[in-house]
Amino acid sequence: MAIVSGVSKLEISQVRKRIQAAITTARDHAKQRRQKSDEAEQAYLAFLEHLAGPLARQVVNALRAEGYSFTVSTPGRGLRVSLDQGRDDFIELALNTDTDQPSIVGRVRRTRGSRTLDDERAVKPGAAPQDVSENDLLEFLALALEPWLER
Repeated sequence: MAIVSGVSKLEISQVRKRIQAAITTARDHAKQRRQKSDEAEQAYLAFLEHLAGPLARQVVNALRAEGYSFTVSTPGRGLRVSLDQGRDDFIELALNTDTDQPSIVGRVRRTRGSRTLDDERAVKPGAAPQDVSENDLLEFLALALEPWLER
């Protein structure tokens, strides 16, 4: 397959077959991603209702018993644990379907004076929503809460 004077020596039929194969592969991958995303969405909603919501309420109750004011809310398809004194201070759970393996991510936003610090990381790296346990979520929340508990 030599190029002479800038002209390809590949047959047009070879080029078309390869492009058609690439199109088929891309469509198959997109279909698989959509299917994984749909499954992850269902698992995530069950996770919120049966695991994350109840556990977050337990965590907030334990924090209140220790003198920390936090509130649990469920905006949209998420869950948020917010500091009562700072409306911009929160830990939020969401489903990330932008990768090949959908996962539950935690977003932590903290204000320090005029600065806002944002952090986002998987609750359990590499795990599908149905594979995140109560212990995984509790560990994530405990670590994420640490900056507010320093006082």
